[in-house]
Amino acid sequence: MMRVRPKIFSLLCLTLLATLAAAETAAAQIGSRSAMQITWEVRNRFRLFKEERDFLLHVEATRNRSILQAEQALAIQSDGRGWARNTLSRLCIDQAGRVSKPCTRDDVAEDYLTPADHSVTVRLTGEVPSGSICTWRFEDSNGSQEQSFDCSEPINIRVRYGQSTMATVDVNAGPEVPERLTEEIRVRDILIAGLGDSIASGEGNPDRPVELSSGGFCFRSYIGGGEYYRPGRARFEGDKSCGTNSGLASWQRFNAQWSNAACHRSLYSYQTRAALALAVKHPHIAVTFLPLACTGATIDNGLLGSQRARECLVTRSGVTCQGKVNAQVAELREAITEAKRRQPERQIDLIFLSVGANDIDFSGLVADVIVENGTERALFRRGGVLGSLEDSRNALTRDLPQDFSRLREALKPLVNGDMSRVVFVSYANPALVNDGPCAGGRDGFDIHPAFKADPQRLASVVRYVQDQFLPQLANLARCEGGTMCRDPARDRMTLVDRHQAAFADHGLCARSPSDPEFDRQCFSSGGESFHNDPVAGATNPLVCGQSASEFRAYSPRARWIRTANDSYFAAMTYPQGLPSSMQPSDIHDASWGVLSAVYGGAVHPTAEGHAAMADAALPAAINLLGLAAASRATTEELVLQPVR
Repeated sequence: MMRVRPKIFSLLCLTLLATLAAAETAAAQIGSRSAMQITWEVRNRFRLFKEERDFLLHVEATRNRSILQAEQALAIQSDGRGWARNTLSRLCIDQAGRVSKPCTRDDVAEDYLTPADHSVTVRLTGEVPSGSICTWRFEDSNGSQEQSFDCSEPINIRVRYGQSTMATVDVNAGPEVPERLTEEIRVRDILIAGLGDSIASGEGNPDRPVELSSGGFCFRSYIGGGEYYRPGRARFEGDKSCGTNSGLASWQRFNAQWSNAACHRSLYSYQTRAALALAVKHPHIAVTFLPLACTGATIDNGLLGSQRARECLVTRSGVTCQGKVNAQVAELREAITEAKRRQPERQIDLIFLSVGANDIDFSGLVADVIVENGTERALFRRGGVLGSLEDSRNALTRDLPQDFSRLREALKPLVNGDMSRVVFVSYANPALVNDGPCAGGRDGFDIHPAFKADPQRLASVVRYVQDQFLPQLANLARCEGGTMCRDPARDRMTLVDRHQAAFADHGLCARSPSDPEFDRQCFSSGGESFHNDPVAGATNPLVCGQSASEFRAYSPRARWIRTANDSYFAAMTYPQGLPSSMQPSDIHDASWGVLSAVYGGAVHPTAEGHAAMADAALPAAINLLGLAAASRATTEELVLQPVR
């Protein structure tokens, strides 16, 4: 038996220990390197936005936040002026509703409805060895490209629409054999359409609110030829008194601005916000959103047939009045037909829809509630402006089911017969606080001398909406409650109504100590916000003495429903889309005094309200699109790391 001397034995042991230690170190390095992975995300993946900075604004705002929380954060960041005012001029669909052909997004000309490729950022993440060099190779059916960079550098490439691109990286970290990683990159471009009425379009929330002056502007009154003063438009240099026949020319230049004036479409609408949130939260998709909803739409006039334009479009080059807006379903059908000519596999993945309120004359019910003075009530009743609960109930039970059935049949071919891909987002009851009806009165409605919400009529409408209108809409969408559907299993829409509970504490009369200071000081709960004396009103109509320009349309507040005061201060809209024969004689006309207070979105959700609706719609959209688990693991790592 061979004997090993102690000294030699010690050396052998040390050598063995050193070898084991080196092996453990190597194993640790290999384990560390094997923990690396290729990760990727689509850049500027909400394709309505031309510039990535606008998308990244929402990426940052939505970090660990709901859509509502993100909206509130953006509101504070913009001092209540709204984030959309800067984004408005950087969209792939212009203010006349035309899709840019092509749309130049981040310096690359793209076809909006049928993109040929997508911009993607690829990274090596995990325990990447410091100073290592990565040799990247990207290969698709058209060939391959190869490039080498420091492994810490992100790689920006464009990948073909509808194709897989194989990404391979060799990680060179010293004398060791390079480690090779591979990953498939395949972008899913989701096409979403938005259809419906004013709730769908975002009415009440102009992308760029009107700017008001501290001085007064005169309106005539129906009562004995009287007059009253309210805040005027900033920079308007025409005659502000009622003694002259002031025209529209200079007045129009200072309109509130919408992403589409004819339909009062807004980027704040729940449809846009939900589509945008899909893009923010899911890094491997792109979202192509086609907004078609229009204020004033009914199923007959708006969805299935044309309707009257809401307002003229005012640009630096002049004024464009469309007169009519094409039927939304026809517009969508035409867009898909055109897209399929270039990409036969292109289809609508999802439709957001809200409709029905105008079909039961909800605006007439609102007018009946808030128009208090006898003279105005008599005039509006004669003109058919005031509605009645009896007529509305008749329309709800007799007409709406038939019209809804026709709409369902018109939408079926657009979603390949699967109506679950139509996400019907129901309305919220607008006049609830603490789960009960608002008290009524002039709170929020003293912008016009004839306005005062009658408590009894208001309570009746609130009950009607809660107990009859909203349940009937739910039945129609889901093919329940006796609703006639040919194939209930495939005709049933996806209903979203869980936001209704949240609105029960945020109706138009909701107030909070945290409301904006301007609201608390200048909007009197007793309806005494404005001077009755024309002399005092001409200088500054507000009793509080502050300038109307201090109002912030997008500051967070307790009410998620626009009052008439809010509508005037945010939009001050005149019905310039009406035929010339129906236009009042001048901008001081008594009828425009009424319409300027409600035509811009009274009794419609605020941006916060729309964000709450989008939060409710988002899970349904994620589920229908099969995105629930697809990117959950990568959202925190990728989406929340903006690419500059």
